[in-house]
Amino acid sequence: MSQVDRDSGFTHFDGDGNARMVDVSGKNESTRVALAAGTVSMSAQAYALVKSGSMAKGDVLGVARLAGIMGAKKVDELIPLAHPLMITRTNVDFVFHDEDCTIEIQATVGICGKTGVEMEALTAVSLAALTIYDMCKAVDKAMVINNIRLLKKTGGKSGTFVRQE
Repeated sequence: MSQVDRDSGFTHFDGDGNARMVDVSGKNESTRVALAAGTVSMSAQAYALVKSGSMAKGDVLGVARLAGIMGAKKVDELIPLAHPLMITRTNVDFVFHDEDCTIEIQATVGICGKTGVEMEALTAVSLAALTIYDMCKAVDKAMVINNIRLLKKTGGKSGTFVRQE
C-alpha cells in the first residue's frame, strides 16, 4: 500500500491497509441525528392499492415502517465494521407523490453517543423500500427503488451536514 493510501483519511484501515473497527473510545458523547430519504416508484395500480390500504398482503406502509425501524437497530450485524449503537429514536415516514406514483421514504435516527447514525438512517430507508417492493411485487414487478441518500446529519466532531438539492 502506498503512503498516499495510508494518509487518505480512511479510518477503517490500519497503516498496513488491514480493515479495522474505528476506536471511538476517546470521543466525546454528543447528540447526533441523521435524516435519510429515498423513493419507490410504481404503477398507478400498485400506488392506488398502497395509498388506499387495499394491497392483498396488508398494511404495506405499517410493515415497511417496522422493517425500517428494525433495520436501523441491526446495522452492526449488516455492515462490516459498524459499531453496535444504543439508538434513542427512529422515525420512518412516507410522503405520497401522486403526480408520478412515487412514495418517498424519510427516516430520522437519533442517538446520544460517540459515533454517528448516518448508516442507521440509510439502512432504515433501504429496508422500508425493500419491504414496499416485497409487499407490492405481485401487482408490479417493475417498481424502482431510487435516490437513497443522506439529507442531513448533526452532531459529532464534523458538525452539521445538509445536502444541497
